[in-house]
Amino acid sequence: MKRQKLVSFLLVLLVAFPLSSVEAQEELPAGPVYIVQAGDTLWDIAARFGISMDALVAENGITDPGQLAIGARLVIPGFEGLSGALIFETVPFGENIESLSYLYNLPKEALLRLNQFTSPDEAYAGSQLIVIQGEGDEPTPSVRRATLKAGQSLMEAAITQGVSPWAIVKDNQLRGAWDLLPGENIYLPGNGGLDLGALPEGFADFEVNPSPLIQGHTLVLRVDVPEATSLTGRFYDRGLNFFPMADGSYVALQGIHAMLESGAYPLTLEGVLPDGTPLGFSQQVYVQDGGYPYDPPLVVDSETTDIQNNETENELWFAIVEPVTMEKYWDGVFQSPVPEHLSDCFPSKFGNRRSYNQSGYFFFHTGLDFCGRPGVEIFAPAPGRVVFTGPLTVRGNATVIDHGWGVYTAYAHQTEGHVSEGDWVETGQVIGLVGETGRVTGPHLHWEVIVGGVQVDPMYWLSQAYP
Repeated sequence: MKRQKLVSFLLVLLVAFPLSSVEAQEELPAGPVYIVQAGDTLWDIAARFGISMDALVAENGITDPGQLAIGARLVIPGFEGLSGALIFETVPFGENIESLSYLYNLPKEALLRLNQFTSPDEAYAGSQLIVIQGEGDEPTPSVRRATLKAGQSLMEAAITQGVSPWAIVKDNQLRGAWDLLPGENIYLPGNGGLDLGALPEGFADFEVNPSPLIQGHTLVLRVDVPEATSLTGRFYDRGLNFFPMADGSYVALQGIHAMLESGAYPLTLEGVLPDGTPLGFSQQVYVQDGGYPYDPPLVVDSETTDIQNNETENELWFAIVEPVTMEKYWDGVFQSPVPEHLSDCFPSKFGNRRSYNQSGYFFFHTGLDFCGRPGVEIFAPAPGRVVFTGPLTVRGNATVIDHGWGVYTAYAHQTEGHVSEGDWVETGQVIGLVGETGRVTGPHLHWEVIVGGVQVDPMYWLSQAYP
């Protein structure tokens, strides 16, 4: 009887004083809300929105921060005057604040405020963008883009597009009819759809891989522009070379340095259409950390770690791979450069951080090491022209092959080479023998793939076709 009375008393208490948690909130103050997802914590949510956890707790009357229910609606303080559900989207390449504001039907000022941007340039490709998904909002209006042609005035463009020039000035937030240059975009009322993007109209399609970019990987840019368009580009400190594809598009390949710090870097495109209209676009793109491990400290011949020896050899090495052959010699996936029974035996992989003779971890492994005793045959992984053979202090007996389009492969620490500069080699041809010359701790093949003057992870060239 006493137990029944105690249970009844507790039920009364629960009805009178319900447990306080985020899930219990139904009526929230006006303002934008974030809907809690699986794996979210209050600390993570506060960090993503750039607010303190204390402010988030106070705004939502949370008494137990550990009780966070999936689907709960959290009011995010600091965005007064805005309403709707806050969501995160990834910014693709080819968009800017102007085009994103049309895409999400949000004023530019609201996007800047939501994301705490001090400059529109902070909307870099691969970054997370906070936008509002309105409840009951009007649908996004139809919008189309147009590019001001060479020698065309804004007035002429307006007449061609059947739109008032003053409406263009107002809708695009221009200072006046003069505030637009050939090659720049304008956004106009559409006809039932969205034709957006910050890329000029001449770019019919654009693709960037991988996305986001990753240290040590090969950047592939594919662009669809009219035939006879001149096109150049630049990624960070490297010029881009574009080559024609069979489908009429153009492609550029560029290595991303394995020691490039993660963060945003500029990717720029420039060109001229056949009618003389200039093409130009630049956007910050995000480079992600490659997650490379640290090798145990290595002890090697001190001559191979001498700073002067390394600098002299690196100057020679990168001068060898600087020329860009306009013809592409390879097709498909690269073949393993060692016999099949050794093709999956790797003493050390690309990108690993390294310390030599008690130095700091200032070095990284520039290639992929294959197991092999002295005398094991080394094969060409794809057709190409031999551009270097000879002994080097660090790399030992080395060979370099040009495969075209700025792509090279290199072979180090050989006992001997079987080819000479100028030789043409085919896939599977023997080019040398495994050895232990140069900076080594034992016999192996050190194999490099170099793209646009930068070493990249060879494993990807063994598993997928570029471009």
